[in-house]
Amino acid sequence: MSRVSAGAVAAALTKKGHDVTRLECDQSLPARLLEGSFDVVFPVVHGAIGEDGALQGLLELLALPYVGAGVLASALANDKVQAKVCYRAAGLPVIPELVLPRESASVEAHAIAVIAALGSSVVVKPATQGSGLGVGILRSLAGASDPRLLEALQKAFALDAKVLVERFAAGREVTCGVLDVHGEPAVALPPTEIEATAADWYDFQARYGSGGSRHFCPARLHPTTIARVQEVALAAHRALGCRDLSRSDFVVGPGEAEAEVFLLETNTMPGMTATSLYPEAAGVHGVPFPELVDRFARGAKARGVAQRNAAEPFPA
Repeated sequence: MSRVSAGAVAAALTKKGHDVTRLECDQSLPARLLEGSFDVVFPVVHGAIGEDGALQGLLELLALPYVGAGVLASALANDKVQAKVCYRAAGLPVIPELVLPRESASVEAHAIAVIAALGSSVVVKPATQGSGLGVGILRSLAGASDPRLLEALQKAFALDAKVLVERFAAGREVTCGVLDVHGEPAVALPPTEIEATAADWYDFQARYGSGGSRHFCPARLHPTTIARVQEVALAAHRALGCRDLSRSDFVVGPGEAEAEVFLLETNTMPGMTATSLYPEAAGVHGVPFPELVDRFARGAKARGVAQRNAAEPFPA
C-alpha cells in the first residue's frame, strides 16, 4: 500500500512541475537523504516506521522539511491506547475499553477480564497496527471460554505486546479527513460513509480488495450528524497535535440528528492514491489530487524545519 500511495503522490507532484525522487524506506535512506539536497520530503509510508514517528525523527535529525505530522503526533496517533488518552483529555466521545499488556496475564485470564469489564460483544485490536490487521469483531460471546475470544486475543498478541479491547458499538462506519496546510486554516473535509461488501466490516480485504467496499461522500447522514463528525475530527487532529492532514475513523449509531458519534482512531498518513478515502473527500471539497499534494509539499517547504536552540557552552 505504501508503494502504491507513493507512486500516486510522485506522479501527481510531477504533474505539478516538481522534480521528484522516490526513495525506499530502508537502511540506505539516511545516506540517500543526505546526498540528495532535497527541498522537502513527502513521507508516504503507512504503518510502523513510517507513521509512528521513527521516520519523522530521522527527518528532524537531518533538518529536512517534511509533509505530515511531527514525531510526537505520529507516535500518539499510531498507538491507539495513547491516542484515546488524548481524546479523553479533550472531552471527545470514545468507546469504553480495556488495555491488556501481553505479559501481565495468560490469555485465559485476559478473556475473563474482558467479559467482566465490557460484556459479551467486543472489538479486539492490536494497539499499534493499521489496515484492520489483527482486529476481531466478536458479537454475542458465550463467556470468557468462547474460543472466538481466545483466538482473537492470541491473534492480536501475535502482532503487538499490548492489545486494546473495546465494547462493540453497532452503527455505520464513517471516516473524516482534516486539511490543515501550513499557512491556511484547518478544515474538516466531507465525511465518507463506508459500506463493506467483501466482509461484515471494513477489514483488510474490504479495504484493498477489488470491489471490497463502497464509499459515499458526503456520507448519508443528517446534516447535524455530519457537522458533529467534522467537529470531532478537527478536535482529534488538534488533540494529537497533527498538521497538514489526518483522517479519523468513527462509528455512527442509529438515528438521524440524534445519532451518537464515537471516535475510534486517527491516521496521520492515510491512503494517498487518487481514489483513496482522503483524496476522494478532498476532491468532493473541491481540491483535486495533484493540487492537494502540491499544497502539502509547498506548505511543508514554507514551514521549514523545527526551531532549535543554539548550543550553549558548558559552565566552567
